[in-house]
Amino acid sequence: MSHDRPREVAFFVREGDALVPTSVARSSWSASQMHGVAVSGALGRAAERGFVELGRPDLRPARLVVDLFRPALMAPCLFVTEVVREGNRICLVDVTLVQDGRAVARAALTGLAVSATTDGEVWSSPHRPSPPPLHLAPPTDTPHPSYLRSSGDWTADRTAHQNAAHKMSWNSPPGVVAGEPRTPFQTAATMADGSNLVVNWGSLGVEHINSDVTLSLARLPRGTEVGLSALDRVESEGICVGTATMFDREGPIGTVVLTAIANALRTVSPSVVLEP
Repeated sequence: MSHDRPREVAFFVREGDALVPTSVARSSWSASQMHGVAVSGALGRAAERGFVELGRPDLRPARLVVDLFRPALMAPCLFVTEVVREGNRICLVDVTLVQDGRAVARAALTGLAVSATTDGEVWSSPHRPSPPPLHLAPPTDTPHPSYLRSSGDWTADRTAHQNAAHKMSWNSPPGVVAGEPRTPFQTAATMADGSNLVVNWGSLGVEHINSDVTLSLARLPRGTEVGLSALDRVESEGICVGTATMFDREGPIGTVVLTAIANALRTVSPSVVLEP
């Protein structure tokens, strides 16, 4: 059975208990591997389903930590989910991605109980990224290529952003699994790995590959579009720590932190990568 390109744009199709990656999940680093965006989205989906099965609508996904410790291949994926702790105000769910009997990635999702906002005044950053103008990117739930902003205005033309300027992206990604609706949390989990693009894309392309990603959310996005804005970047001897703000049309919703290692011999140039 071929999974080269399903009629619906999604990273995976279901085949029994397994998820089988489509060509949309293929990495630019290697044709035999999946990219981190697909892996992060699939792990987030599995963790979210673990929360749903607990029947705890009072819990909100607040932190997702993804470790990418082996190459995830273009091969069937199984997900092993474990509820580590369920309390009144906190819940932890772990997920392991298994291929051919071997663990290749894992995620830990923390859920926190919602309550009333406190009254005290506390400092917050005045930096408030915003999406592209409506005439360029009207609200949609249909997947589309990302809009980018660096040294100039927002545009979907990636060739305009091969530079060392501050970067932002606006994204409506493919669904995780064909035939399933894209949830707001799945959108956030999917695009968390996309922070590597806004943090580590420079004048020569993306010369770093991330080994992990941590998404912390104060709230879920309103809908299935999210933006990313590079916040900070620190590098020493080939190890980079990058931070990005995740936002929607109403403002910031959380932060992404990733750790990456230099991969200059296999640099990816996003300006020539075609998106689905």
